[in-house]
Amino acid sequence: MELSNRLYIDLLKLTLTDYHRITYPVFEPVKTGKKKSIRTKIILRYLKKRNLVICKRRLQDKELREIGKDYPLHADTMIGLRRLNNIEDCFKDILENNIEGDLIETGVWRGGATIFMKALLKANNCKNRNVWVADSFEGLPPPNEDKYKADKGDTHYLNDSLAISIDTVKENFKKYNLLDDKVKFLKGWFKDTLPKASIKKLALIRLDGDMYESTMDGLVNLYKKLSVGGFIIIDDYGAVEGCRKAVQDFRNEHGITEEIKEIDWTAVFWQKKKEI
Repeated sequence: MELSNRLYIDLLKLTLTDYHRITYPVFEPVKTGKKKSIRTKIILRYLKKRNLVICKRRLQDKELREIGKDYPLHADTMIGLRRLNNIEDCFKDILENNIEGDLIETGVWRGGATIFMKALLKANNCKNRNVWVADSFEGLPPPNEDKYKADKGDTHYLNDSLAISIDTVKENFKKYNLLDDKVKFLKGWFKDTLPKASIKKLALIRLDGDMYESTMDGLVNLYKKLSVGGFIIIDDYGAVEGCRKAVQDFRNEHGITEEIKEIDWTAVFWQKKKEI
């Protein structure tokens, strides 16, 4: 990679993670809860009329941001620097060994990881691969506890901060000048979109669906399209037991024995060595 492209990719990592401003404090709105006193309601109404909110000052942590273990207020990705480095390492291997296929992430939040995938394609002048951006863009589904017992009690669907609209993600692509017709959006629940997606081959799969159901939907519908020599990344393997169980169940069912390699405290990956 030419020096100018190397500098571009390195700077993009810092920008997507907001790491370049990690020494600055952030001011985040204070959650007041559903039950409020009359006095609190009056104060909040007063502030709202003046377009003001109550915030708290929070310092940011370099180590947590590096491994994606904090919640960045302004970043376009929450996966941290190590997981972005992993995407780049996998991509380098894909190019060096001419592994066929597109790139996909299922569960994209603000789009940062897929934006980074598209930047890697652009920096390496790859014009024959798509980046697939798969998400409900409405957050996570309520757990289907009857069908997927591993998701019993899962509360991700209550987290409104995970519901980033498709328009917001498209705007994020645009601000990096990376939105074109090779970026393909799959809007909806994975169980509905992935079986019908017009994806022929994949070289890189990144699953970030948190739950057993979402992870299994990605594995069942995408792994068979992953080229031998391609890579699959599981973002929530260490953090969510349902996700880990989905991976283990799928691997056991299909006799997948490739070594699972650790990226950081939660994310893992492996390289596909044979068809299933």
